[in-house]
Amino acid sequence: MSVILRTWRGWVETARVAEYARYVERTGLRAYRAVRGNRGCQFVARELGDGRSEVITLSWWDSLDVIREFAGEDISVARFYPEDDEFLVDRETFVVHHVVYDQ
Repeated sequence: MSVILRTWRGWVETARVAEYARYVERTGLRAYRAVRGNRGCQFVARELGDGRSEVITLSWWDSLDVIREFAGEDISVARFYPEDDEFLVDRETFVVHHVVYDQ
């Protein structure tokens, strides 16, 4: 059985990555986990060396229909939360979906 990997990417000041990670845990990741059919999620970051860090959310889902329960009909549009503007210096407004094939 395959699952769907949903990814989103943004950029924050490196000095604020840990603070943003805590915020994302309280908002987006918690919301992912609340949907039946979510198989897990993570927040990852990497420093870019220019004072910014790239941040990515990864989440695994049973199907595109399950993702619609979380994201709405257009699952390619990223969902943001009220304080995101305080942290993000740039962001993608879309998400990417991949099929993960079990071996």
